Amino acid sequence: MRLRNVKGASDKIENSSYIVKDYKDYKGKYKKLFNNNNPIHIEIGMGKGDFIINMAKTYPNINFIGIEKFDSVIVRALEKIDNEIPNLKLIRMDAIEIEDVFYKEIDVIYLNFSDPWPKNRHEDRRLTSKKFLSRYDNLFSNDKVIIMKTDNRNLFEYSLISFVDYGYKIDYISLNLANSNDLNNIETEYEKKFKKLGMTIYKTIVKK
Repeated sequence: MRLRNVKGASDKIENSSYIVKDYKDYKGKYKKLFNNNNPIHIEIGMGKGDFIINMAKTYPNINFIGIEKFDSVIVRALEKIDNEIPNLKLIRMDAIEIEDVFYKEIDVIYLNFSDPWPKNRHEDRRLTSKKFLSRYDNLFSNDKVIIMKTDNRNLFEYSLISFVDYGYKIDYISLNLANSNDLNNIETEYEKKFKKLGMTIYKTIVKK
């Protein structure tokens, strides 16, 4: 859900060292941006940043890039960064641009609580649709790995079928993440909220 406009959001984003402003100029060269050869993981639709920030803190030898469309959301992530995190960058962009931004340099894609776009006519907007899966093809450096979490059962079922139809193999699946033994799970802000409400969270890891 889009937040209300945040006063001064554009200025905060413009002046932040975490924001990659000329993000298309780094296509194929993101390792140079981080100045190392560590793996690069991206989260498409990072929301207010709980997941990507805590992942970067937990795994300092992996570079993380969070992608979010709206100023009013990405600025909330910036406000949560209290200490220097050298392996974290954020990009304000629409996911539809993804092919113009990365090329054979991503190791893992995270899709957390993506918009389900429930109407059939909006299928191509789903981040797990065949249209988007084809956009991801040239992003990966080698093996293709997508990790997805959602509270929407219909989207989850649709995504599993979409992944398999596109040639991905299901490596891990949880139909109730709260009751699983996934001790390394790092929660998003939505996940924390839904967990308190007793809602079921689904997760899958697919590889190709």
